[in-house]
Amino acid sequence: MKETPIRENHLYAKAYAAGRKYVGRYCVVYVLADRHAKLLAKRHPNKEKVNRIGLTVTKKIGGAVERNRVKRIIRAALRSITGKKTISTGYLIVIVARPAALSAKSTDLEKDLAAAFAKFGMCQ
Repeated sequence: MKETPIRENHLYAKAYAAGRKYVGRYCVVYVLADRHAKLLAKRHPNKEKVNRIGLTVTKKIGGAVERNRVKRIIRAALRSITGKKTISTGYLIVIVARPAALSAKSTDLEKDLAAAFAKFGMCQ
């Protein structure tokens, strides 16, 4: 899965407000069809659609070290899923870590994310 980070706050707000939501043990996943996917595909070197991924880890999780560790684990779980399965492109995906993610391994988060993508019909 090709991915681009979400950097604009309004895109997070759109995903929270209008996106479909999956609540797992370790994370909450919001998915919204990206209205600008075709425009971004024209700018992409291979002319293909990409997913825009946003990670949110709040201070409830812990200090900076703990938050960055959780983000690394989530990214590793995403890489693992995309290596095994084909994920549909052209979506805004926001992943919000829950406090249980601090003690989780990447395989646990991988199962959570795989269940979310299966619920949304994004896995092939």
